[in-house]
Amino acid sequence: MTRPLIGLTAYVERASYWVVSDEESVLLPRGYLDMVSAAGGVPLLLPPTADAPDALAACDGLLITGGPDVGAAHYGQSPGTQVDDPRIERDASDLAVTRRALELGLPVLGVCRGHQVLNVALGGSLHQHLPEVVGAETAAAHSAGEGVYAPVEIAPEPGSRIAAVLGTDPVTVRCHHHQAIDRLGSGLRVTARAANGVVEAVEYDGDAWVLGVQSHPERSPDDLRLAMALVAAARGSRTAVVREAS
Repeated sequence: MTRPLIGLTAYVERASYWVVSDEESVLLPRGYLDMVSAAGGVPLLLPPTADAPDALAACDGLLITGGPDVGAAHYGQSPGTQVDDPRIERDASDLAVTRRALELGLPVLGVCRGHQVLNVALGGSLHQHLPEVVGAETAAAHSAGEGVYAPVEIAPEPGSRIAAVLGTDPVTVRCHHHQAIDRLGSGLRVTARAANGVVEAVEYDGDAWVLGVQSHPERSPDDLRLAMALVAAARGSRTAVVREAS
């Protein structure tokens, strides 16, 4: 059986490596690639360029990866003082890729920023800085420090896609975020929250398998359930079926 191709949105950041110093580079933390490969898929990096949506014609599924804050202008707000510097090219590409994937009916998994991109792509908005919404102490559970992916307990909604994957009992996930979904995008519903009410998962009401999680499953290499669910859905997608038949 052919392994499905999973497109992964990638970063453009300044990086130093080999004989190169401080040069703009297309990159992605390796944990995403290892997770998709271990789950049975073939990872395909999608650089944040204007033509990235065209590559989805070759993909069987999409993983919208994490990263810096989505620009507030994309949901009709002015940026607050606590937001990341804008990644204009990546924002435009990620939103276009997400909308194209939904048009094509591809399975989609949004991770952290990707979960927020999914919401914004469908007309939703974000809380720009959680401490201003739920208080600093409560928000600290979701952003424990630079590079720290803290444990957060979430409660999946019975009957939801995430419950079908993770079960209906409270489950601990790894989080690092200071923003969260505020107004829901069109066609989305909340299917998991943290105990403090922060939205931790959303799903699309369409026929395609579309799920956004505020957590970072790539930081839990011993738990491939979400990645395996994406790969399983991708294996049954239109493009995968055509490729298998040929």
